[in-house]
Amino acid sequence: MKSLLTLIATIGILFAHSQRLPDRIYTPTINAVKLFQQNNQFSQPILYLNGGDQLELHFDDLVATPRNYFYTYELCNADWTPANVTVFDYLKGFNQMRISQYRIASIASMKYVHYQVMLPERNATPIMSGNYLLKVFRDGDTSKLAFTKRLMVVDKHVSIGAQILVPYDNELARTHQKLQFSVETKELNLLSPQQIKVVAMQNNRWDDAIINKQPVFIKGNLLEYNGEIDFLFPAGKEYRWADLMSFRFESDRIARVDRLQEPNTVYIKPDQVRSSFAYINFADRNGYTEINASESINPWWQGDYAWVHFSFIPPGKQAIAGKTVHMIGEITGNQISDSSLMHYSTLEGAYTKDLLLKQGYYSYTYSLKDNHDLSAASDVSMTDGNYWETENDYTILVYYRSLSGRHDELVGIATINSRLGR
Repeated sequence: MKSLLTLIATIGILFAHSQRLPDRIYTPTINAVKLFQQNNQFSQPILYLNGGDQLELHFDDLVATPRNYFYTYELCNADWTPANVTVFDYLKGFNQMRISQYRIASIASMKYVHYQVMLPERNATPIMSGNYLLKVFRDGDTSKLAFTKRLMVVDKHVSIGAQILVPYDNELARTHQKLQFSVETKELNLLSPQQIKVVAMQNNRWDDAIINKQPVFIKGNLLEYNGEIDFLFPAGKEYRWADLMSFRFESDRIARVDRLQEPNTVYIKPDQVRSSFAYINFADRNGYTEINASESINPWWQGDYAWVHFSFIPPGKQAIAGKTVHMIGEITGNQISDSSLMHYSTLEGAYTKDLLLKQGYYSYTYSLKDNHDLSAASDVSMTDGNYWETENDYTILVYYRSLSGRHDELVGIATINSRLGR
């Protein structure tokens, strides 16, 4: 009974938490949502204020007839809470825009409508820097919310110098990566370092981003963030993958395909615990998803769908006491939520998850979440292990609020790769 109550409480907390997540799908028929910099599926949705660059938004509606979808922007603070700014102050043009470009799927056995739009459009352009929540809804009614996605608008006023170092602590030197950086603020009217907020994240994961850290040294206009444990990240291991660009040609990670039903069911080979395996260097996608197909001209409206069965075999094929297992990557929203939660199957002796996926290439990892300490970061040390040599991408975001400001402005961004150093 105690275990049952703990499970119910955990699921309830996860559900309540997921309701507040900025990246979330609210309409069950929506699938394959992608928001990225033009022509680059392996990029974060970042725009530079007055920069002329654009983002691509793509999504499918599994209802086979076209519907009226609209979008709007909501300005947020650094912690993704709504900013105390009216839409007329941060948006130039209309506060709602209809998505007029769509195409009914062809060739694919599963019927759907693909929608896409280039952002920002001339008639709806953000004019303030900061975090934005992109809201997509039906029929001009914001209560019919389909999904939300994060995007960021940068007005660059600071320069950031960053590097990846080996931790001084010998116990962490082989398992963690230390991010050290400095922020040059001479273009800002900075009276106190409290006006600056920095966010550092690994592989575009907001769920374990490090926030609310203060500079260790201040040298004039230079803020140095180089505390030994301030920006210390478990290194993890190279991401697992599933090549689903073809449902006819079975790639090396596909165990079998059940073609007796539509859509087909693809069984991925069971994933094992890798923490005891030696580190092997190979190119991975750091959690990104690529929508692509090897047998069609345009995967956006010709790619097909299949149910994909994933399984993770825990030690001894027994459920892990006091932990929940999550599948992490863009495939599940890159966050700890109900969409990433896996369920233990006594029949298979494994944690399983079935996802309806479009043809493409998916990278992911497995992470454990403590049932008793929900504030603790998820952990990959048991599922994959941590190895300093692992290649990871790090993003540093710098926010600034003036003394009279009503929201957190995004004034700087930098990315660095742990292997390339840039």
